[in-house]
Amino acid sequence: MKALRVFDLVAGVVFVALFGWLFRREAAQPLRGRMQPRAGRLRINAAVGFTAALTFRLTVLPVACGVAARARSAGRGLLPRLTTHPLVGAAVGILMLDYTTYLWHRLNHVVPRLWRFHRVHHTDLDLDVTTSTRFHPGELLLSVVYRSAQVRLIGVGPAVVLTYEAVSQAATAFHHSNWRLPLRLERVLARVVVTPRMHGIHHSMIERETSSNWSVIFSWWDRAHGTLRLDVPQEHLTIGVPAFRDPTELTFGRLIAMPFGRQRPTWRLPDGTRPDRAPAGDRRQLAA
Repeated sequence: MKALRVFDLVAGVVFVALFGWLFRREAAQPLRGRMQPRAGRLRINAAVGFTAALTFRLTVLPVACGVAARARSAGRGLLPRLTTHPLVGAAVGILMLDYTTYLWHRLNHVVPRLWRFHRVHHTDLDLDVTTSTRFHPGELLLSVVYRSAQVRLIGVGPAVVLTYEAVSQAATAFHHSNWRLPLRLERVLARVVVTPRMHGIHHSMIERETSSNWSVIFSWWDRAHGTLRLDVPQEHLTIGVPAFRDPTELTFGRLIAMPFGRQRPTWRLPDGTRPDRAPAGDRRQLAA
């Protein structure tokens, strides 16, 4: 498919450039201190990220584009019934894709079989731009059915699907980054898009904090559903999940095997305690 070849060339170059730029910015202006040496994490996240990228490109994208092409040519889905203007349709389609991706992200946290795979992403003991690539390939394979239903129901064409994927991948790299933006600027940005401080809270070791901020591009969906949480200062965060605090358990091989073995209670530390803290401040006001 020609659209996929264009996507590989243009989006690939742009994403690599953005990734490298964010990598340098977070090194120069870090938001949170590190728990692990950077080099070791880079090797692990690069290995997981490569398998994820390969799985995504060979399965998720071709299937989603194929379903989108068939649905569009047959006039199926909600979008053809809402508008015939191509630019309006593209904008509405991207919004609908982002909202339904928010729902998929929530499902990955609340459905135990999906969480087995998504948990690999959350076991990272630090959070930076490399975490944006740390997804188990099984999670991506499981997403194929949802993605197919998503694009067929909405009725977007392949060009809109690929545009959304390019923008969402860029947004994911940005909000996973460990880049300390000026607080005033980030408060303005967080009214529209997901930011590093906002998504940092989603990677907290405390379950009630992780169970918030599920949006991908636009932060509106968390605001609309009451799942927005901005009041946790970054220096109070411990990144990761309680069940996996030992870096020696988080090698590439063990991360790939993690969903298939005996499952630990995710939100309990090795000593059995469950970390928690009471909410403080205004949940809608971004803390430093």
